[in-house]
Amino acid sequence: MQAEQRQVQEGRDVESVSGFVERFAAELAAAGVPRMPARIFSCLMAEETGVLTSAELSERLKISPAAVSGAMRYLTQVGLVSKEREPGSRRDRFRVLNDVWYESLTRRDEVLVRWVRVLKEGEATLGAESAAGGRLAESAEFFEFMITELEGMLDRWKAQRAGGAEA
Repeated sequence: MQAEQRQVQEGRDVESVSGFVERFAAELAAAGVPRMPARIFSCLMAEETGVLTSAELSERLKISPAAVSGAMRYLTQVGLVSKEREPGSRRDRFRVLNDVWYESLTRRDEVLVRWVRVLKEGEATLGAESAAGGRLAESAEFFEFMITELEGMLDRWKAQRAGGAEA
């Protein structure tokens, strides 16, 4: 109830916000994000402060605390939210950062570098002339291309956000 009152005080229509949360969650789920983490992430994105406790998420989304806990494990693991301690309390709260997509892609770059290394090891193990080795080599080459493009894209985004010209 307190969360709904806060939304009304912020001049928000609770039903409209809830509808957006569910629509965005459905899009994330269609793209492969598990349903419950998608709902929770969407709820945090729609929250003015970007911060909610487990109890607030449970209340807003009408889900169990266990569902919140499981979804938060996923969201923190993939780096879409961070967990912090509520000041003066033992309760955890969860935050989505304003630059969540930038940070997520930056971390994705690190994952791609590791994939390239393992794919090249696999290519050497299977033999570059084998069909499987060729697939691994092509995958490694694709991810190397993606890494280069991603670095440039992220640099251009930073320049745009800073108000500078495109890099």
